[in-house]
Amino acid sequence: STGLTEDQKEFQKVALDFAAKEMAPYMAEWDEKEIFPVETMRKAAQLGFGGVYVKPDVGGSGLSRLDTSIIFEALSTGCTSTTAYMSIHNMCVWMIDTFGSEEQRHRFCPSLCSMEKFASYCLTEPGSGSDAASLLTSAQRKGDTYVLNGSKAFISGGGDTDVYVVMCRTGGPGPRGISCLVLEKGTPGLSFGKKEKKVGWNSQPTRAVIFEDCVVPVGNRLGAEGQGFSIAMQGLNGGRINIASCSLGAAHASVLLAQEHLTVRKQFGEPLANNQYLQFGLAEMATRLVAARLMVRNAARALQDGREDAAVLCSMAKLFATDECFRICNQALQMHGGYGYLKDYAVQQFVRDIRVHQILEGTNEVMKMIVARNLLQG
Repeated sequence: STGLTEDQKEFQKVALDFAAKEMAPYMAEWDEKEIFPVETMRKAAQLGFGGVYVKPDVGGSGLSRLDTSIIFEALSTGCTSTTAYMSIHNMCVWMIDTFGSEEQRHRFCPSLCSMEKFASYCLTEPGSGSDAASLLTSAQRKGDTYVLNGSKAFISGGGDTDVYVVMCRTGGPGPRGISCLVLEKGTPGLSFGKKEKKVGWNSQPTRAVIFEDCVVPVGNRLGAEGQGFSIAMQGLNGGRINIASCSLGAAHASVLLAQEHLTVRKQFGEPLANNQYLQFGLAEMATRLVAARLMVRNAARALQDGREDAAVLCSMAKLFATDECFRICNQALQMHGGYGYLKDYAVQQFVRDIRVHQILEGTNEVMKMIVARNLLQG
């Protein structure tokens, strides 16, 4: 809580309490049975967590990016997988709130902020992951509608969610030919692939989203034609802060689990906590966690303030925090010895859930490309 305002400390306390009471006791069950905890997320939405940085006139909480980071870090201590989905949902609602017309904002945002309905972000395709500008899903304009064809891959919530924010090609090749459409579940021609079997993130379904002659009203387009890639990237700047914040929560929880295990577990006649090697390891974990947290919060402030260096700072924070926090969780598992590899112990789930954070919202290799390009151009 160092450096936080009284309001931010209160947000943090509310989110930590919710994570401890409403998420942590069920985390393992959601993972094992692959349950999408809709009712729990709706309870979170009652606390304002369904549209954290969405404007209040459409049901959002109107909080800052730093407030959002604090909240998602706290929630992630209870279930990283569920919080990560909530962060993606929040990003989608923000995109509609920021780039949509007044009519679109009032049509879509209230039910999303309350989590009566849930949203999915559709950018990645089977053939375009890191190279998002090469996406092939097409939307042909026909009068007052678009006819949408193509498919998206690895879509969080796919099939179980109600609103799909879709990046599609309305023009020529490259980023300038991409537009953004909002599609609702039940649209004829919208279908879904099989539910993917994943290493972690099992409390949220992941499926391919398939479009076959889906007719979408022009009134469902966010922004102007050709603005889609810019909308997607601006969304991802915040998404990178969000997912980094989820990593912080997993690492924080793992440090506490390791701390407890070292105190309780005895080997060679004394607690593991008396072993200086393990003491030093725990100290390094806590130090790296605080460093990552400061980096993420610095980037969140830059994004909130609209600074020119915000995008590169978000990339740096996502790269550093997701790498370091995975190391922390993995080291915490190691400190548990054989127990850490058992599903009865929560630390292994944090390791599994956090691993994908180094891949999504732009792989960490792409984060390095963004940072390097900024350095070499400037």
